[in-house]
Amino acid sequence: MQAYKAKAKIDQSGHLIITEPIDLPTGDVEVIILQEIENDAYSVNQKQEPPETKTKTIPALYSTNIFSDWLAKAKPVSSDFDAEQVRLEALEEKHR
Repeated sequence: MQAYKAKAKIDQSGHLIITEPIDLPTGDVEVIILQEIENDAYSVNQKQEPPETKTKTIPALYSTNIFSDWLAKAKPVSSDFDAEQVRLEALEEKHR
């Protein structure tokens, strides 16, 4: 099974509309939908902290030192990490 990624929209009636051409042969396909979440959408009416203040590191407490030592040595995730790309690669690997 081959994986493809394309931009699409859901209209008012609930139909999926792919907004870009895809070069696929005719036949049945399996569709996996991942909805994009806008990170800069911060409403003043919400009782949430702005996204900048949510990135605090909270130390974790464990009854053993196995994970605490490992987490202390772990490097933070890079700022250019693309979760969607990782999901797509995992799907491609799964369906090979």
